[in-house]
Amino acid sequence: MAAGAVAKFEESFAQWLGVKRAFAFWKGRVAMYAILRALGVGEDDEVILPGYTCVMDVNPIKYLGATPVYVDIEPITYNMDVGLLEEKITPKTKVIVAQHTYGYPCEMDAIMDIAGKHGIPVVEDCCLALGSKYKGKLCGTFGVAAYWSFQWNKPFTTGIGGMATANDRELAEKIEAFYREELVKPPPKASLMLAIQRIVYRLFIFPRTTALATSMFRWLTKKGVVVGSSTTCEFEPVMADDFFMGISAGQARAGLRQIKKIERNVEHRRKMRGLYEDILTEAGWNVPEIPDYMDPVLVRYPVRVADKERAIAEAPSKFIELGTWFECPLHPIETPMHLYGYHEGMCPVSERACREVVNLPTHPRANESTAKRSVEFVSEIGQASG
Repeated sequence: MAAGAVAKFEESFAQWLGVKRAFAFWKGRVAMYAILRALGVGEDDEVILPGYTCVMDVNPIKYLGATPVYVDIEPITYNMDVGLLEEKITPKTKVIVAQHTYGYPCEMDAIMDIAGKHGIPVVEDCCLALGSKYKGKLCGTFGVAAYWSFQWNKPFTTGIGGMATANDRELAEKIEAFYREELVKPPPKASLMLAIQRIVYRLFIFPRTTALATSMFRWLTKKGVVVGSSTTCEFEPVMADDFFMGISAGQARAGLRQIKKIERNVEHRRKMRGLYEDILTEAGWNVPEIPDYMDPVLVRYPVRVADKERAIAEAPSKFIELGTWFECPLHPIETPMHLYGYHEGMCPVSERACREVVNLPTHPRANESTAKRSVEFVSEIGQASG
């Protein structure tokens, strides 16, 4: 069992979500690995997930010797197209990963029905969906387990960090077994560097400064001056010796502070979504309609633009905080996708989204002025046709 601030963070998060157990990790991808390993994923198994994701979600599958199987998305919520799911299931399918993209809930009733029919466990990817609800129920409480990311650009941040949650007692006990015996402690130097980065983040990162700060952060990461989100070996993909790392006490304390603000954070993001929808509609954009039974809490607000390359190039000079998710079906653009079994044409709807979608800030430091400036900027670029 974890001790001190880490244990309190785990207990508080589990209580907020309403599940039996939570396990805190250095990164969200480590949480995913722990869940898949506890579910027995291994050689010759297949894990189904959307072909519109981050490659770091695919790495744990590869580390365990399994094969990722990609399902194309539908174009409104960017989630797995449930109509294509069943045809991807084979006798080797071990897990279905339901990713709530941008914070839009998946069609969980349909996914759970298909999974139940075939006796396959569902794991929810909630890295972008803190507080989102499907038919009144929180995302992260449908499957046997869920995993969360607390990286800088996620719904709340501990710098980097992640959480695995389980509502199945037997699964929780399996995670607990190797969590207790094999977890690597974060090095003091990395914990200290991350603590300094959190201070810098609080003091200097705002919508108008994000573009410059992001460029500087990437440069410093390459120089080894700051703790980065990813390492070179993760794109090979090779599992680092210290991959199975726990969260630090400093990260846990930051997480505890964030938990106290969750409801305020959630309400702010709901308000920002409403602002974007209203301002975009007034600007003549065709805003997709989301079903009433979905209550999305968006990590970022996605829009489709006519010229994504131009938007990305011009945003920094105009001090616009513009996200590029997802640059390719297995984000980021540097991903050698052939090493992950993805080939062009596998997920055409996803590939089109990658060419068109940028995203706008909804975080607590964004406000109505941010939304107006962001919409004015993307309106200069224009909405993608069709």
